[in-house]
Amino acid sequence: MARNQSYIDAPPTAVFAVLSDADNYGEWVVGSRAIRDADAGFPAVGTKFHHQVGIPPLLLNDHTEVLESQAPSRLVLRAKTRPFATARIELRLVAEGQGTRITMFEGAGDLLSHVVMNRLTDPLLRLRNRHSLDRLRRLAERRATAAGVATPG
Repeated sequence: MARNQSYIDAPPTAVFAVLSDADNYGEWVVGSRAIRDADAGFPAVGTKFHHQVGIPPLLLNDHTEVLESQAPSRLVLRAKTRPFATARIELRLVAEGQGTRITMFEGAGDLLSHVVMNRLTDPLLRLRNRHSLDRLRRLAERRATAAGVATPG
């Protein structure tokens, strides 16, 4: 399982607000091209957003479903990119100082995906997720600053 951590200079409520808007995933998740639609009530358990991944002309449409949602501290998702893999992604947010320490865990989301996602692919997932968390950090800090809730500095 790939594990990444990052510090975001915004409180957990501000970071979770970014995670609660499905349209943001196309902006911060590396490899996501577009968010096509989202269920009303996202990120309630069982809701989904529909995304597109890939590089033209090889584009795939699939969805991500919320498995657990505990605002503002935890969000667990199952992301599908069929026929390749299904991932289970857990995002944990902990207040640290005036900001948030976010930890992202990503691993296989079903038995078949264990063949694709394993110790050999974990370094690639960690690299991808490091960049994704950096994008999330920039997005959350920018939004928090615009809303007047970011910490000075």
